[in-house]
Amino acid sequence: MKSIRTYHPRRGRLSGRHHDALDRLLPTHGISADGPVTAESLFGVDVPLVVEIGSGMGEATAAMAQADPGRGYLAVEIHTPGVANLLATVEERGLTNVRIAFEDALEIMGRVPPGTLAAVHAFFPDPWPKARHHKRRLVQPTHVALLASRLAPGGLLWCATDWPEYAEAMAATLDRDPLLIKAAADAHVRPMTKFEKRGRDAGRAIADLRYIRR
Repeated sequence: MKSIRTYHPRRGRLSGRHHDALDRLLPTHGISADGPVTAESLFGVDVPLVVEIGSGMGEATAAMAQADPGRGYLAVEIHTPGVANLLATVEERGLTNVRIAFEDALEIMGRVPPGTLAAVHAFFPDPWPKARHHKRRLVQPTHVALLASRLAPGGLLWCATDWPEYAEAMAATLDRDPLLIKAAADAHVRPMTKFEKRGRDAGRAIADLRYIRR
């Protein structure tokens, strides 16, 4: 059965800088088309691996990777401008701990061996606000079960949204997953993304939901 997409398949225009980055850097900073997705397969060393689902323009990925060079970051994004922008940023900042998967996130997560990830981030996934589209949301029971199973014990699943109804639905789904337990309040600051700024500018409250793998 064909899987249901959790994203809009958009492309968008690229600047000359972005065209160059995509053509030149994706072959070296992308990932292989098959095989297990592990820190060793991506970076050649066994470091804690963080997967960011829907990295957008790459602001959060680049900032976190720069601040935490001891971890490997895999940004998963299917929108061309975001992939190209992150590739250009990675080169400009000299980041060696970032790889980019230009593919569907759930397919990538299926290639991650269970119990191996330090963290999974899902910052501002598409809220799909219409009820008939809720089946396309990323944070729903079957998807959360997959994400939780890929975390190592003590690993972090961190979601954020600016849609109150989606935040409630996220919390209910995450609370019910048997592998997850709600994390204690944390002062860790998440880099602001374009989507967060858009939500704040519209007056919407931001909800961060952090859960630990048992």
